[in-house]
Amino acid sequence: MRRKIVPYNPALKEFARNLRANSTQSEIKLWLQLKGKQMLGFDFHRQKPIDNFILDFFCHELMLGIELDSLSHTWEEVEEKDKLKEQRMKQLGITILHFNDEQVMNDMETVLREIEFWILNFQNNTNTPR
Repeated sequence: MRRKIVPYNPALKEFARNLRANSTQSEIKLWLQLKGKQMLGFDFHRQKPIDNFILDFFCHELMLGIELDSLSHTWEEVEEKDKLKEQRMKQLGITILHFNDEQVMNDMETVLREIEFWILNFQNNTNTPR
């Protein structure tokens, strides 16, 4: 099975690199649980450029993005950008799971269970050979 080609804007590579170097505490905490194929054997990347956006975490094989929302995501301007991002990801066939910083910092077990549940549901409803 061929991997779907996911477009990205090369101009965002350096910005994504800077975001990785300056991760939030919640991003670091979740990354420690996702990196190295720890999540059911799937390979996640952090601060991944997709089209003209950057996803906090992305698994190509699952076409799954994970976004961590801070308090700034409640601001109207940021909410509008988030809506555009979500719409574009949907057009590209990418599902986005959202968690807020507080969930990651205070209830990681539930966050990980929700991600695992999504992956298991995805595997049960597709022909993924895992």
